[in-house]
Amino acid sequence: MILKTGTTLPRLLPRGDYEDWIAAGLGVPEVRVCRLSEGEALPDAAAPRAVVITGSAAMVTDRLEWSERAAPWLLEVLARETPVLGICYGHQLLAHALGGVVGANPRGREIGTIEVDLADAAASDPLLGGLGPRLVVSASHRQSVLHLPEAARHLGGNATDPNQAFAIGARVWGVQFHPEWDHEVARAYVEERAQILRDEGLDPDALLANVRPSEDGATILRRFGELAG
Repeated sequence: MILKTGTTLPRLLPRGDYEDWIAAGLGVPEVRVCRLSEGEALPDAAAPRAVVITGSAAMVTDRLEWSERAAPWLLEVLARETPVLGICYGHQLLAHALGGVVGANPRGREIGTIEVDLADAAASDPLLGGLGPRLVVSASHRQSVLHLPEAARHLGGNATDPNQAFAIGARVWGVQFHPEWDHEVARAYVEERAQILRDEGLDPDALLANVRPSEDGATILRRFGELAG
């Protein structure tokens, strides 16, 4: 099941939305979408065989009704040892539900193609193991997981966000980046936010020049689909 917490840029919708890109990347035969941010009721926690939580333009710290409603539901899902992957907002929501701290990233916005240094613990991780010491992935976020939940295993970070990836037990992961985005989606986000980036002291032209393709995100999604199968 894909827990939909937001929608991509209007200019990208002809290509699909978060849930479409995630479903294609998972490579599983059947996917149900729960449009949580649009008011859809959550299913029984025993229903999904696996859960992926999408990104969103919303902020976890806004404590929106649908977001707060999802937090205890996720704890029920985790108690059943259901595989879960939280992406961007989903990564933050998962950490929040488990007692971590989410807030504005003190280092500012991160957007475009980024590199994530994997921790030693990632080498033996079922999802991230074998991908090398560094990932090349896409991102766009202003909030971050400032403090991981006590039970979390740190898997990766970088200078802008030390908590780019974590795991809980053997079947639950959070990633701050977007494994479902290709480099053209990353490019569109930088272009769309160009003036905002300039206002924040960032260089959109340099960010665009750094946008490049990588298979790391696609590999992560495919692996999660296999692990959840």
